[in-house]
Amino acid sequence: MQTQQIDRNDVKNFLGSWAEGIIAIGSSYTEGDDYREKAISFLKNHYAFAHDEVLFKPTFTNEILFRNDFDSALSYFIGGDISEDSGFAIRPWKKIELIESNFIIDSSTNAVMGALELLPYDDENITKIAFTFILAIYDNHIKIRVHHSSPLK
Repeated sequence: MQTQQIDRNDVKNFLGSWAEGIIAIGSSYTEGDDYREKAISFLKNHYAFAHDEVLFKPTFTNEILFRNDFDSALSYFIGGDISEDSGFAIRPWKKIELIESNFIIDSSTNAVMGALELLPYDDENITKIAFTFILAIYDNHIKIRVHHSSPLK
């Protein structure tokens, strides 16, 4: 892990990349492309599993709350090893918009907390979620070390 300083624009760009990655996984799924490989690449690009410990509490979990390793995170995003995982990213989503963000960015902490609106392809019912990401830099790339999210009513 590097202590390189990042700023709010770096974090906002990262959040945009994260949202685009989720949408791309779903697009690959609906088009019959290799969505699994797309999801693997997404996890490698956005989460620190290959570099460090990661704490991950996904939005829609009830039975097994946490996905703190690569394989269980992959299961959450595309379905698989955990029975309650229906595939968050393959729902699929048409649009993911950051509607609020708050930051702590200093020499020791890179954190963003906010809210997202997610619009699915198949209906107009917007899903709102709140999230907190703790970010770190590895090989000059921002990655998530802590991800906690939950639905908003």
